Amino acid sequence: MLFFQVKSAAEARRLLDPEPRTPGAETVALAQAAGRIVSADVTSPISLPEFRRAVVDGYAVQAADTFGASPGLPAYLQLVGEVLMGQGAATPVGAGQAVKIATGGMLPDGADAVVMVEYTDPVGEGLVEITRPAAPGEQLVEIGDDIQAGAVLVPRGRRLGPAEIGALAGVGILALPVYRRPRVAVVPTGDEIVAPTETPAPGEVRDINTSALCAAVQLHGAEPLPYPIVRDDPGALRTILTDALHQADLVLIAGGSSVGTRDWTLEVLLELPGAELLLHGVSIRPGKPVIGVQLGDRLLVGLPGNPVSALVVFDQFVRPHLRRLTGELSSLPTGSRVQARLTRSYRSDPGKEDYVRVRVSRRADGTYDAEPLLGKSTLLRTLVEADGFLVVPEQVEGLEEGESVEVRVVD
Repeated sequence: MLFFQVKSAAEARRLLDPEPRTPGAETVALAQAAGRIVSADVTSPISLPEFRRAVVDGYAVQAADTFGASPGLPAYLQLVGEVLMGQGAATPVGAGQAVKIATGGMLPDGADAVVMVEYTDPVGEGLVEITRPAAPGEQLVEIGDDIQAGAVLVPRGRRLGPAEIGALAGVGILALPVYRRPRVAVVPTGDEIVAPTETPAPGEVRDINTSALCAAVQLHGAEPLPYPIVRDDPGALRTILTDALHQADLVLIAGGSSVGTRDWTLEVLLELPGAELLLHGVSIRPGKPVIGVQLGDRLLVGLPGNPVSALVVFDQFVRPHLRRLTGELSSLPTGSRVQARLTRSYRSDPGKEDYVRVRVSRRADGTYDAEPLLGKSTLLRTLVEADGFLVVPEQVEGLEEGESVEVRVVD
């Protein structure tokens, strides 16, 4: 039986990350661009700063006039003006002169340095005492020191965060090309599930997977396409999947991925024209029953019906593919990670990659504790209460109390 051709977690990650097709592009306003992926290099139309600027409060001077200045032997310069914020520098700086300037102010002509106000002292008769020398170029930025006109400001494949949005605003770019959000179909299956709006009869449960998976899809930059619940009927599932393949870039089927006598998912998937089975079963806990099928340039993933297992599989195997499907090119891992001390020992089954949910707390010395949340792996409560999870590798039988572990914080 194909189910027993179980793959390791590492092999499953490789198989479930085929090269996705490049999503189409669209132009969006900068105000709506946060979180989107840039589809082409964005170059700066101007240089920043556009004028020479001071980076501290102090006095604009000619550096040569300050050479050798010290508290015991200060230099004295004639104060000839002040640069007001938001205005041009009207008074040039000549030899032996100084102009008062604030951080961000426009450097006057003739000045080649700024002396911090901490090393100055206004004295009588319009003089400024300088007690520390300044080198040419000190405490100022030149035109284009930050960004050069024509330079790539945001490269293709970069996710737009606050820094990128701010930089784009700073050079006056108010709209830019981004990849279209990929569409992800979420297909719930099973005779035992009902919509969350219904009261379950004996033996029925509310559909958790659709809401949870749609939220995960949306959180990671894609557009969820939820489908109605598909009963255990191969014909109905085939019809829904045919439609989903036309509507979506990625198809997730929740439930029907085990080897139960009424689990039709694998059979229906393999009947689709051009379907190629990538895997059926992964040596992980929770989440062993996983189906991966490639159909042309689209990936179809059958996730376990248990919501906890489904979310673990999404996080570990679907999310990397979805990240590439959005057009993001970064190879950096997602999710913040912290080192923590395990508060109790944890036993694991060798041969399976084990995802252990933990509660993280901060100690008085600034370090962290990680407390494994005990209970059956299918309990939703542990998923909600967890701040993150740690991974026990396949070949490890467990972790000891006090051991330092890496916790990936849930995002």
